[in-house]
Amino acid sequence: MSKRAKRRKVETIALPMAARVGIGAMAVAALGYGLLARPGSVQPVRKPSAPQAMASSSPVYVAPPAPAAAPAPAAIPAPAPLVEPPKADADVPGALVRQVVDYSSHQAPGTVIIDTKNTFLYLVLNDTQAMRYGIGVGREGFAWSGEQTVARKAEWPDWRPPAEMVSRQPYLPRFMAGGPGNPLGARAMYLGETEYRIHGTNKPDTIGKRVSSGCIRLTNEDVVDLYERVKVGAKVIVLPTNAARRPSQGAPPDAASRPPDAASPSNRPSATNAQMPSPGPKIAEVQ
Repeated sequence: MSKRAKRRKVETIALPMAARVGIGAMAVAALGYGLLARPGSVQPVRKPSAPQAMASSSPVYVAPPAPAAAPAPAAIPAPAPLVEPPKADADVPGALVRQVVDYSSHQAPGTVIIDTKNTFLYLVLNDTQAMRYGIGVGREGFAWSGEQTVARKAEWPDWRPPAEMVSRQPYLPRFMAGGPGNPLGARAMYLGETEYRIHGTNKPDTIGKRVSSGCIRLTNEDVVDLYERVKVGAKVIVLPTNAARRPSQGAPPDAASRPPDAASPSNRPSATNAQMPSPGPKIAEVQ
């Protein structure tokens, strides 16, 4: 090492201690200032996503509040059509169809009223209504009137024509088991101790006509319906043919006080006292 280099080294080492202390103090001060100037918590900056950037750059339209709609008015039901009481004319189309009709009567519900003249059977429902059925009634000379009761009921009844009928019609069978071919049809309601019945028929085209030997016939469908409604012991009133009234004519509703049918032959039995009088023959229904 040259003398000059040695000299410089010595001079460097020989720097005053005060200068070294001063330089160190300045360095410490600068470091402290840097620490104090930094914020306490620095949140990282997040780059917005593409949808957010598009949403922030697009204009936002805020619709004005819509006024509250007035409630829709309630629908007013159309008035029900006026229903006129059905006419009691069997010739009117549909008159013989089973239906509830206006019918004023003081008879108890369940009473059967037979309008022979107009070929209708009424089952009293209440003071102002009845179930009406189309019926077939006795032919000329076999009509009768009066009051009876339902003595018994039978489903698909057997038929045994009485001797008087066989004598008039020898070709009749002496016995016919119940079934679809039986003249008494699906059901029968026997009236008192007489041979008269309210029963069905296997010939529905005879409804509305006068073809029987005094029995009252209904279609099988109607007689099944009536059978379920009528109880044993129910009153049965048969109106006389010369005084039978129509519901729309306002005639007296009770038939029990009416006189016997003067148009009926004197040799026909009367059914006024729940049994057949001894002078008259017993007649059964035949097709």
